[in-house]
Order: sequence, then C-alpha cells, then structure tokens
Amino acid sequence: MTSESLTRAELGDVIVGVDGSASARTAALWAAAEADGRGRSLFLVHAADTDRRAYWTDAETIQAVREAGRDLLADTAAAVHERFPDLAVTRRLIRREPVAGLREAAGDRGTIVVGSRGLGGFSALMLGSVGLGVAARADVPVIVVRGGDERPEMGSVTAAVHDATDLDWLLHAAAEAEARKAALRIVSVWNVLAHVGRVASMLDDLDGIARRRVHEVKDLADRVREVHPGLIVGHHVETGTSTPGILIEASGHTDLLVMGRGRRPLGVGPSLGRVAHALIHHSRCPVEVIPSAFVEESGQP
Repeated sequence: MTSESLTRAELGDVIVGVDGSASARTAALWAAAEADGRGRSLFLVHAADTDRRAYWTDAETIQAVREAGRDLLADTAAAVHERFPDLAVTRRLIRREPVAGLREAAGDRGTIVVGSRGLGGFSALMLGSVGLGVAARADVPVIVVRGGDERPEMGSVTAAVHDATDLDWLLHAAAEAEARKAALRIVSVWNVLAHVGRVASMLDDLDGIARRRVHEVKDLADRVREVHPGLIVGHHVETGTSTPGILIEASGHTDLLVMGRGRRPLGVGPSLGRVAHALIHHSRCPVEVIPSAFVEESGQP
C-alpha cells in the first residue's frame, strides 16, 4: 500500500437505538453529541418488532405498541433538542426486530450506537442479545456506550491494534479523534502466552517478535500522521498476559476505545472475538467496533 493511496475516513450519520431504558437514554444523548461533533444527522430508531408480533397479537395491541414507540421517540427527541437545539434529528419507528431494524436504518455508511444494557424481558433487549447481535453482524461501525454522563472527557481516542493490517480501520479512529479535537493513542498488546507452544517460542524469537510488533505500531502511527498531519498521535506496545485486562484498564483513561472486527468465518454467522466481547461488557468508556467489510466497501485502504 502506497502513501498516495491513503485517504481520510468520512464519518457518516449516527443511528441510535432507543427502547425506554436509562441506558438507551444515555446512549441517545451520547449519540447526539457524536453527531453534533461530526456535523452529521442523528437518527433515533425504535424497533417495535410488530411484524413478528402480528403473528400472535391482535391489531389493537399492535397499535398500542406503535403508539408507545412514537411517544418514546418524541420524548427522546425533545431531550436531545434541549441539549443540541441545532442538530438535525429524524425519528424512525421500524416494524422489524431490533438487530435487523438498526442495520436497515444505518444503511451502508451510518454508525450505530446502542446502550450497554436494555430493559430486559420480552419487549426490548437493547444490549444483551440485541447489542451483541448488532456488534457482531453489522457491516457498519457500532458503538456500545458505557460509562455515565458524569464521566469527564479525557481528550483522547484509543485504538487497539494488532498489526499492520489494522491500518484499514485505524484511519476511521483517527477521524473520530479529529472530530473531537482529541489526541489518538494507538495501543497494541503483546501477549507472550499467545506464542508459547509454537516453534517460534524460543526466547530469542520472542524478543524478535516483540521488536517487530513495536516497529509495526510505529509504522502505523507514521501512516496516520501522513493523512492527519495536525493530529497528535501517540503509540505504545503494552506487554502482559491478559489482552482484555490491559485494554479494559486503558479504557479508564480515554473517551472512546476503537477496535476492528474481522470477517465472519466462511462468510456466515456472527464474528465477535473474545477481546471485543470482554470490552463490550467491561470497558469503562464507549467501545467502537469497525468491521472489515465497512472499510473495504467505503473505499478506504
């Protein structure tokens, strides 16, 4: 890949799922700030799941569900307007179930935002199964909002990278940092236990692997600086035996933790790795998961 092929990532509209829970309310206000910072529109989405319910529920109940959804969207829009009076906000009541509904609303360029947990029970599960389903299946970036409104801004975005192949989504993280007027911190965890038992597990080879990782991360930082010369970019390789543990600790010192998501095995089924799963449940800040399909289709390198 040549430096001439590198281009700035374009941040799209923000789509947030609301279900009446306190977590979804927090996510909606966070998403409004995100859309405002990007200079993009905010879409408030309530997936009422009435298509499926219609098979066993009477028409009067379906109508009541729709009316409750419209009221929820109106109430959330009013709360957003109070904080961001100039933000363009669109309300969408979708008949499909939440995972499919949010994916539909996002199209191929939006960013989906969900809360860290939902109401539970039958009516709307906005993290648990739905949030995990969106993060694992969406072909656009998904942000799971963790931490409350009272959390102070840290002035940084952290990108958790593995190797040089992560440049494809790292430029999106750089755009996120630039939109916030924040610094970008690139972190890679070198876990020695990942190499134990391999042919290359001799001490000298492990040292060589570690040096290559440091070089790769520095090269990633240099490539980002080429595209974003005004952005403060730091890079660091952390050593340890628990990659999720190290990244969870790092999440306490940043405003957003960004990571990539590879293609699904054989192209079918969900694909959310152990590290992403742990961060979505335990991070101290919002977590953004960017699928490889998104950067490939958007024309980024």
